[in-house]
Amino acid sequence: MNKRVKVGGVFIDCVSRATLAAMMVSDRDAQLTKPKLVFSANGQSVSMAASHPEFARDYRAAEICHADGMSAVFASRLFTRSPLPERISTTDFFHDAARSAERHGLSFYFLGGTAETVTAAYRAAKRQYPGIKWVGYRDGYFGVEEEADICRAITQSGADVVWVGLGRPVQEAFCVRNRHRLKGVTWLKTCGGLFDFIAGRHIRAPRWVQALGFEWAFRLFLEPRRLMKRYATTIPHALLLFARQSGSVVDDVTR
Repeated sequence: MNKRVKVGGVFIDCVSRATLAAMMVSDRDAQLTKPKLVFSANGQSVSMAASHPEFARDYRAAEICHADGMSAVFASRLFTRSPLPERISTTDFFHDAARSAERHGLSFYFLGGTAETVTAAYRAAKRQYPGIKWVGYRDGYFGVEEEADICRAITQSGADVVWVGLGRPVQEAFCVRNRHRLKGVTWLKTCGGLFDFIAGRHIRAPRWVQALGFEWAFRLFLEPRRLMKRYATTIPHALLLFARQSGSVVDDVTR
């Protein structure tokens, strides 16, 4: 049973990358009646959960929430009795999940991004991990009225894990709204801009920058016009929340 610790007002699972990948496989083998929602936590999501009630409601629906940002890991070390074991960046975790999927015969589906980006990401991932059952992809430009047909296609594809890269808060809302339509799927895993990284359109910060918790600064340097407003508002707010709303620990993996 995994511990879950409150960091900045949200509960985050105390799991490692290896454990999370193993959970994906065991959940597939368990033949769940509905997909698990697997979300991630960083400064942006902590700030959004405190500011937007609808996002907070959707966010709480996740059965698994892992630490995607070093800020959450540092805050757990400072303000809780159960520090998070490590950062689980979704961009890194994808490769842990892919290697496990190859060994255990899981199938992947990509949903989100532009048509050009998701196509390039799908083809690149398929080349890198040929042992995975690749069952389909679809761009993220669609309306709510199209979701039933999209979910029907995903279900018919036989996907075990759907990587949902629609950006916050759209991807979380999509998962909550449509999980009942996706029986047979094991995980709905939100992944933000993952497809841009797999396709080679974005680059990661050096490892030492990531370890210090400054990958956000690296990204801001590369994309100041897109990210300045977001970081200027969410980072100070998240730091305040980390200090004021951290500490509780629960020993229950259900939500």
